[in-house]
Amino acid sequence: MLCRQPEEPLKLLNEYEYKIPKIWFYEIKGVQDVATVEEIKTANNLTSSRSKIFLETRAYLRQSLSTLFDLDPLEIPINAQPGEPPTLPSGMGNISLSHCKDAITIVWHKSKIGIDIERKDRDFNHKKFAEKYFFHTNKSNHSNYLTKNMILNQWCAVEAAIKWDHGKLAEDINHWQFFEKPKELIHNKKNIHLNYSQINFHYWTIALAYEEKTSFNPEIICCSKNF
Repeated sequence: MLCRQPEEPLKLLNEYEYKIPKIWFYEIKGVQDVATVEEIKTANNLTSSRSKIFLETRAYLRQSLSTLFDLDPLEIPINAQPGEPPTLPSGMGNISLSHCKDAITIVWHKSKIGIDIERKDRDFNHKKFAEKYFFHTNKSNHSNYLTKNMILNQWCAVEAAIKWDHGKLAEDINHWQFFEKPKELIHNKKNIHLNYSQINFHYWTIALAYEEKTSFNPEIICCSKNF
């Protein structure tokens, strides 16, 4: 795993071509120093809190992809409007990003992919949450069996699948079915079948959703913090 302190230069990730997909992890620190004129204009029309996270996620997107493509961060031809999944021009691969209250994670892959991140200590009523969103799509699970960590991992994987599909959480969550063995996600309405991987990364859980049948062991290849 390649880690760095924030002030150290990123090593070119093209030296790590065998690692597919490529995943970056950043702590949220209010970094807003890489933005285009259009992104700044967009941020000015958002609330203060949304503006900050919009600019920080776009800054990290640009910094990460600049190491991948060996381009100036401001030259990365990314389309990343608020509330919409970020996209790259055809031929440059696929990206997805996710953030929680204190961290941002970004993934690039040659094929379509989705990512989600959650704090492991997220405070929520997991049994009520499961009853509302998951029990009716996975009859093999029971409230006495499911732990908070299991529900959080399931939620994280389903969110990654929704991002793969460029869907909407409110519209799609009740249609996704989650399976632990094999690691599969199925959208019953759209007949989408995806595989997923999960990463336990210190205080966070991260999920990836993708179509490939071959299994791979994803790694965080660049991190803004030494643990």
